[in-house]
Amino acid sequence: MKELGNRGKTWLALVPIAVLVGLLALDISIFGADSILGASQLSLLVAAGVCVGLSIWLLKTPWKAFEEAISRNVSDVANAILILLMIGAISGTWTMSGVVPAFIYYGIKIISPKVFLLTACVLCAVVSVMTGSSWTTIATVGVALLGIGRAEGFSDAMTAGAIISGAYFGDKISPLSDTTVLASSINGVKLFDHIRYMLLTTVPSIVITLIIFTVLGFTHSGTMGDQMQMYGDVLSSKFNISLWLMLVPLITVILIWKKLPAVLVLALSTLAAAIAAIVFQPHIVREIGGAVTEGSSARVFFAGIAEMVYNSVGVETGNADVNPLLATRGMLGMLNTVYLIICAMCFGACMRASGMIASLTAVLTPLTRTRTGLVASTVVTGTALNGVVSDQYLSIILTSNIYRERFEKDGYEKWLLSRSVEDSATVTSPLFPWSSCGMTQATILSVSTLAYAPFCFFNILSPLMSIFIAALGWRIVKKEGK
Repeated sequence: MKELGNRGKTWLALVPIAVLVGLLALDISIFGADSILGASQLSLLVAAGVCVGLSIWLLKTPWKAFEEAISRNVSDVANAILILLMIGAISGTWTMSGVVPAFIYYGIKIISPKVFLLTACVLCAVVSVMTGSSWTTIATVGVALLGIGRAEGFSDAMTAGAIISGAYFGDKISPLSDTTVLASSINGVKLFDHIRYMLLTTVPSIVITLIIFTVLGFTHSGTMGDQMQMYGDVLSSKFNISLWLMLVPLITVILIWKKLPAVLVLALSTLAAAIAAIVFQPHIVREIGGAVTEGSSARVFFAGIAEMVYNSVGVETGNADVNPLLATRGMLGMLNTVYLIICAMCFGACMRASGMIASLTAVLTPLTRTRTGLVASTVVTGTALNGVVSDQYLSIILTSNIYRERFEKDGYEKWLLSRSVEDSATVTSPLFPWSSCGMTQATILSVSTLAYAPFCFFNILSPLMSIFIAALGWRIVKKEGK
């Protein structure tokens, strides 16, 4: 890239990104939230092709360099892909065993008008931590809470803000979350180390958020509706709800505390949930297994457990509003995310092998001379990329690629970068109306993004808290000799 000069380097590096942004905008305008099912992946590969073509033509970069970079990048996320598949397995077994329904059942028992917003945020946070999915939480528990909030006189925008704040708290710190797995793995940080370090910024953000929702809740008055009671009645009639089911998440927490590898924790938790399903919900296992095979009970039960683990399943409760609560994706449901990650890693590898990432980083270097400037620049980039590429996965990958070498050069631990990326790219994604997350949440809740965004206090506070903690220098250290 020497012949092009510094300015030429920068403009050339922007071409593949401009192509990607244009294609993603076209994808979203045509397919909407379904663009993640394949159109976005195709756009990534086309943009990667543009990067390769320009590099070979103008920069004389050998094809072998791209092959090696792609192989290295994809191998780096192999463990993340395995974790994602296990997340699919655990989401199925936890739901069908009654663990998630029990959480919902006991959670709705404590809802009262004065603390409705607080409870809505906490309940969505708990369910999101348990499932690892903000989208699933919002589309199920969130929809139910929105109806209750409306009946109690809360604005839809305010209720949606509480729902989304709680859901993205869980999405950010849950070991079952694909964004959490992606942010940690792409930066070479152990999953639970990444989560523990994020607590330094995440806990203050959620505490302030809960205080705000508590104050807002006490400024309203209302009476309890019947809808949540109906949800509890339907769940208890379909599942054997018991506090003994809480042993499954308790076992999982103990395994995490013991610092076992993430894959092993998820595998053992899936096994515990499968046993709980057989013990507490044999009728559910029999119902699922009986739909695919006949024969002995052992055969049917094996089929039922297998379906929970790998397939998209659900149970019929007789209530159309409750059914979505009990639908899971299994391992198969994670394949689109795996597909997207592989394609995104290919794009990132091509940008890195061509030297284009280095060119973009050089432009931002003057802003990263101090610790606060480096973190702030990372946070602003992660947030801005959500608006540019309209996808949190791409924002996580691109931001990590842009700043990784700078963090390493300055001697900071890798988890500072992974935390800064999650504090921005993950949580700000639903604040942009044209992003996949923004469109999805607005569609699910029937509340415009611009209406609910001012009440998404956690999503707004997280990137600001990341910069504030960096300014304080709390628990931020450099490697020896740096």
